[in-house]
Amino acid sequence: MRRQDTENPMAGSPAHLRLVQRAVPAPSVPDLRRTPRIVTPDDVVRSGESEDEAGPLAALDDARLVSLVAQGETGAFETLYRRYAVFAINLAVRIQGNARDVEDVVHDAFLRAHDKLGELRDGQAFKGWLGAIVVSLIRSRLRKRRLMGAFGLTSKDPIDLDSIAAETASPEARAQLAQVYALLQTMPADERIAWTLRHVERHRLDAIAELLGCSLATAKRRITRAQRFIQDHFVAPFEGETL
Repeated sequence: MRRQDTENPMAGSPAHLRLVQRAVPAPSVPDLRRTPRIVTPDDVVRSGESEDEAGPLAALDDARLVSLVAQGETGAFETLYRRYAVFAINLAVRIQGNARDVEDVVHDAFLRAHDKLGELRDGQAFKGWLGAIVVSLIRSRLRKRRLMGAFGLTSKDPIDLDSIAAETASPEARAQLAQVYALLQTMPADERIAWTLRHVERHRLDAIAELLGCSLATAKRRITRAQRFIQDHFVAPFEGETL
């Protein structure tokens, strides 16, 4: 087992990584109350809704649901959507730094997943496979906007801190977090995404490589380059000031 994969990537870290750890909520438990403007109540199983209320398919694991979709059971794919829509939304928002067109990205990701479901060999890996589709779509968007920006055809997307920062984050922490995302916007898409997956989404290195469709060594290099750039340009708070 690789030691760096099991350790906290924030441990012994500089100010901007400690800030991200404190100001951005952990991605493992999405807060549905913070996404009503992105996801309608009909799109996602409501908080507290039982499996019986969500339908008998909700009790099945991903592998079984994928198998049923292949057999033409449309309700099975709807169940997968309900199960992972918020995951896909959070992933897209945190990489982009805002919720602009996230509905379209997630919609396209699920359509692509449905159309290419036959390519998925392990149905239990549906979540990670869907995540890779979301990452690919966001990467295309970021590359396009960066290219258009280089020719002065578009401006940078504003940072939507309400979609990223924890509700308990202080105004100072939100300002510093905005600085981190502003630096991320200046990076190549691959480096920006790799760093975000590692330090915002807090994925393992092997999972990042899988999501990006690259080797582990390439994923490490992208994270290192992004980390070096942020560390060189991030303006830390004054000594003694808390984040």
